[in-house]
Amino acid sequence: MEKSNAVAALAALAQDNRLDVYRLLVQAGPDGLPAGQVAAALKLAPNTLTFHFDRLRGAGLVSVRRDGRSMIYAARYDTMNALLDYLTENCCQGRAGQCLPAARTKRTPATARRKEPAT
Repeated sequence: MEKSNAVAALAALAQDNRLDVYRLLVQAGPDGLPAGQVAAALKLAPNTLTFHFDRLRGAGLVSVRRDGRSMIYAARYDTMNALLDYLTENCCQGRAGQCLPAARTKRTPATARRKEPAT
């Protein structure tokens, strides 16, 4: 991946709604989701969603196809993987092991913690 493409992808993802849209599409899998379903799931107005889809498409992160009257959007995993490869190669000196997230520990929510009896 070229540096300019990585910057465009990161810039497209650097906004709350666009990141939410992208995460939803990644979770949906390669078949994607109709625009209306994305709008409903994220409670976004159609014109706002169109703007966000355009930014993600411009960065090569999503594709779109027509299915009857619906527009189906899908994450482009090739671009996502290329971005991850770029970050790993250029930000971790090519050692993916250094870039792995720390092991997550299971945390108990504050409301579920056992309270000490009052004395």
